[in-house]
Amino acid sequence: MGKLFLVPTPIGNLEDMTFRAIRILKEADVILAEDTRTSAPLLKHFGIDKKAYSHHQHNEHQATTEIIRLLKEGKNVALISDAGTPAISDPGFFLVRESLKNGLEVECLPGATAFVPALVNSGLPCDAFVFEGFLPVKKGRQTRLKKLTTEERTMIFYESPHRLLKTLEEFAQYMGAERQASVSRELTKLYEETVRGTLTEIKSHFENNILKGEFVICVAGAEEEVKKKNKYKNDEE
Repeated sequence: MGKLFLVPTPIGNLEDMTFRAIRILKEADVILAEDTRTSAPLLKHFGIDKKAYSHHQHNEHQATTEIIRLLKEGKNVALISDAGTPAISDPGFFLVRESLKNGLEVECLPGATAFVPALVNSGLPCDAFVFEGFLPVKKGRQTRLKKLTTEERTMIFYESPHRLLKTLEEFAQYMGAERQASVSRELTKLYEETVRGTLTEIKSHFENNILKGEFVICVAGAEEEVKKKNKYKNDEE
C-alpha cells in the first residue's frame, strides 16, 4: 500500500518551504496540485522535476477513485495546494476521508498556514480560538453571523480583497463597532501588513488603502469584550 502525503507549501516567502517537504515531493510517485500553473514554478525552484496533476474542488470527487487505486497499488501520492496546508480552506478533506475509509495511510507534514501567524500577531487571546475560514457568500451567511455574535473564543476568518469591506461592515453590525479585531494581509511577503483596532477603525483604514492580497481577519470573542467592559467599569470606580 502507498501513502498519501499532505505537503504544505509557502504562503508567500519561499524560504518557508521545509527540507522534509522538498524530499517528500522528490520521492513521491505522483504529485497532485490545486493549480498546476501555480505549482510548476514552485517545483522548478526546488529542483523537483516532476509533472503535477490537477486536483481541485471541481474534480476532486471524480479524481479520488483513481487516486485511491494508485495508493492501493503501492504508489506514494503527495498533495499540495496553491499555498499553505492542503484541506485548510483548500481541496484535500475529501481525499483524506476516502483514503482513510479504504484503510490507507495518510500523513500531513507540518508547515505554512496563514491563520496561525495572523492569530499570534493579532494580540487577541490565542489560548482558545475557532477557525471559520471563508463565510458563506450568500445562503447561510446571515445565519452564521448571528450565531457568531455569542462566540466567546477568538474567531478567525479568511477573506478576499473585494469582499473585505463588506465583511468588516457586517461584523460591526452584528458584533458591535467597538469589537476588537486584527486584519493581516500579504503574510510573509514584502508588503506584509497587520492592522489592529476596533472593527470601525480597521474598516476606515482599508477604505483609504489599496486592497490587495489575501486577508486573515481575527475578531475578539464575546467573552473578551465583557472582560474589557468590566475593566473599564472597575477603573472608573
